[in-house]
This record gives sequence, structure tokens and C-alpha cells, in this order.
Amino acid sequence: MGKAIKDNQILQLGFIVHDLESTKKKVAEFLDVPVPESVSSGEYSVTKTEYRGEPAPEAQCHMAFFYLGNLQIEFIEPNEAPSAWREWLDRHGEGLHHIAFKSDGVANNIKALADMGIPMIQRGEYRRGNGRYAFFDARDYMKCIIEVLESDEEKKG
Repeated sequence: MGKAIKDNQILQLGFIVHDLESTKKKVAEFLDVPVPESVSSGEYSVTKTEYRGEPAPEAQCHMAFFYLGNLQIEFIEPNEAPSAWREWLDRHGEGLHHIAFKSDGVANNIKALADMGIPMIQRGEYRRGNGRYAFFDARDYMKCIIEVLESDEEKKG
């Protein structure tokens, strides 16, 4: 994927779950680390979430993050509204949802991946408005969803 993904740097593994509170407690116990806080995906006025090319103001989730060295492990509990998260949970159940790669421009990834025949499923801004993400159906290549993450903080530094 050379041009589609900046440097093949994996930043995150994302898992979809039915019950975030229970899951994060079990994971924290397993890893012998503190239980992280849960955070909301954010308000639509900031996130501007699009799902399958349409505005998705109701698409929400709660997330918890664990850090293992340079790798972030994300657990996601979606609400009932249509989204990439809900679609995966309904079709595949709990488990690995995505592998997230570093991006130096999500817009460039969208075009490059589309050129490879890898469709975008969902995109939006981070909940704090300091970056963006996009999910792509890369099951033919990677056997899961891939996500690209672009952080505005890294551009400053």
C-alpha cells in the first residue's frame, strides 16, 4: 500500500464490544493496569461523522484506551445508530474491528485507497476536533477494517 499508507506505522488496534465497562475492567485486570476512563465519540457539531457517504449525526460510541508501548488498544461500544462500529458488531460480533495506521493526510488516503478498490465506510473528526479518521473496508487485503488517523498535534511538532 506504499502510497496509500504513509509509512505502515500501526498506531492502534480497535475492538468492538457489547459492554465497554465490563470489558475494560477485564482487560485492565489481565494487563495488571489501572482501568481507563470511558470517553464519548463526541458531538456531531465537532465530529461531522459520515457513514457510507451520508451525514451520521446519531452515530456515537463510547471508547476506552489502553497503551502498550507505542501501541494503543481501543475498545469501542457503539450505540444503536447506523455506523461502521454498529455494522461490525451486528454482522461479526465482538472482536477485532480495525488496524489503525498513521496518516499524513486522510484526504490523500481516501483517494489512494479508492484507487485500489478499497471503499471508505466512515469518516469524521476526533471528538476534540484535533484530527481526523477514516475507516476503509480492507477485508480483501487485511481481513479487517483499516483506519487512518491524522493528528493536528503531530503537524505542529
